[in-house]
Amino acid sequence: MGGSYGYIRVSTHEQNEGRQVLALNGVHIPRENIYMDRQSGKDFQRPMYRRMLKRLKEDDVLYIKSIDRLGRNYEEVLEQWRVLTKEKKVDIVVLDMPLLDTRRGKDLMGTFLSDIVLQVLSFVAENERKNIRERQREGIEAAKLRGVRFGRPEKPVPDNFEMVYGKWAAGEISGRKAAQECNMPFSSFYRKAGYMEQQ
Repeated sequence: MGGSYGYIRVSTHEQNEGRQVLALNGVHIPRENIYMDRQSGKDFQRPMYRRMLKRLKEDDVLYIKSIDRLGRNYEEVLEQWRVLTKEKKVDIVVLDMPLLDTRRGKDLMGTFLSDIVLQVLSFVAENERKNIRERQREGIEAAKLRGVRFGRPEKPVPDNFEMVYGKWAAGEISGRKAAQECNMPFSSFYRKAGYMEQQ
């Protein structure tokens, strides 16, 4: 009999891993065998996942709450599933999808059904990731149209800016000297000077 392992992934520090922890505790996985990454599911370059992968050996069982916790990139999820089940000879149990339990149905039909379900779910997970990105992009565009500004607010120009700008525009002082007199970075002075020229 191999060991039992669990893998948890949350995308951000704001997300809560509680539901995944409860699900893994329900199948009695030793605490030291549970690995967790706080990272995007777009690829598998995650430190705790890589560490767990090195430790897994033949006949071990890897439990995950749902397929999207493994990853969100369709092709990479399929590749990792192949690495785990074919190369490492590890069984995988997806707790919220009983059909994705490689311990059962080791015959041709069982493997066939498992592969079909995996491909469908992996496709859905990646599609959802693309939809999230598209919704974010659309939200940002809509906010920009409403006049919402992103990034840090611009610092107000110093009181002596117009006077120093005039000297710089007349060629009396260099841009670096002008930025020093205004007590601002050269790039900021140059950008503000560009606005002045446009006006």
